[in-house]
Amino acid sequence: MPAPVKLYGAGIFIAAIGSMRISGRRRNVVLFIVLGSIMVGVAIALNVTWIILNWRSLVPLLIGIPFFILLIAGVTLNTIFLVREVRRNERHDAFLNAVTHELKTPIASIRLYLETLQRRELSEEKRREFYDIMFQDSEWLLATVEQVLKAGELGQRTQDQMRQPVDMRVLVREGIERTRARHHLEPDAITLVEEEPVALPLIVDGNVEELKSIVLNLLGNSVKYSPDGVNVQVRLGTRNDAWIVLAVTDNGIGIPPAQLKRIFKRFYRVPARNVLTTKGTGLGLFIVRTIARQHGGDAFAESPGEGRGATISVQLPRMLHTVEVQKLEAH
Repeated sequence: MPAPVKLYGAGIFIAAIGSMRISGRRRNVVLFIVLGSIMVGVAIALNVTWIILNWRSLVPLLIGIPFFILLIAGVTLNTIFLVREVRRNERHDAFLNAVTHELKTPIASIRLYLETLQRRELSEEKRREFYDIMFQDSEWLLATVEQVLKAGELGQRTQDQMRQPVDMRVLVREGIERTRARHHLEPDAITLVEEEPVALPLIVDGNVEELKSIVLNLLGNSVKYSPDGVNVQVRLGTRNDAWIVLAVTDNGIGIPPAQLKRIFKRFYRVPARNVLTTKGTGLGLFIVRTIARQHGGDAFAESPGEGRGATISVQLPRMLHTVEVQKLEAH
């Protein structure tokens, strides 16, 4: 059917435009850094010359040295500000391109199938197939909107929110089943490895919907960035009995070492072609880290390099069981 081909081609075209814009911004960053370095070098040379010419005069030295120090600091701060602004604009552009693709693609797909249903006489089996595809596209559209709204909500939220004991074992198992169903995966595509005995409770004092969002975003990312076949391993255990650690490992496109910290920034996507041609808004890992930190934990990324998969880990403070608290108090 030509529809998916057209939609895929449109996605590549949008990604290519975004890539060209990013390349232009990178050239601007390099230009600002070079100009800033030259200006700092000139200021330092003038400062040294001033000191050499006036080393016997106390007053010119006392006036000149602080002036040149302020000048150098001003040039340095201005260069840093310009580079940060360029990078922020780059992330915003990448986000707009991604969201445009994420919204337009399912809408165009739904419209195309509706027009086909309206204009042609189709068998009941074919109609059901189209209904299923439109339902999946509507879920994709809804998930994108919810992710954008969630990111905005997290950016303005305070720490005060309703919390309750949440069993991470139950949450992770439900998340795995939901991800398998959403992406039509075989049972062995995502495997769960529990590193702790079942008797040991893995409870977090938190918001169940937000913790569920962590699990689904981690699993969704691992599936999305595994174009050559999904083989995801989920590990759930503890660290020093005080932390619950959830680690999701895939064998996908991997992450360059220089990008491991940046991928948690809002709107940020790794500037590589295999990433830009994959659907995404650059908000998933930002949401994961923000929620983890609001719960007193954090998120981390590891990867051997491009094409060698990645591991995203989240650690959350473990809520001690009553028996464990009594044992600690006894000691």
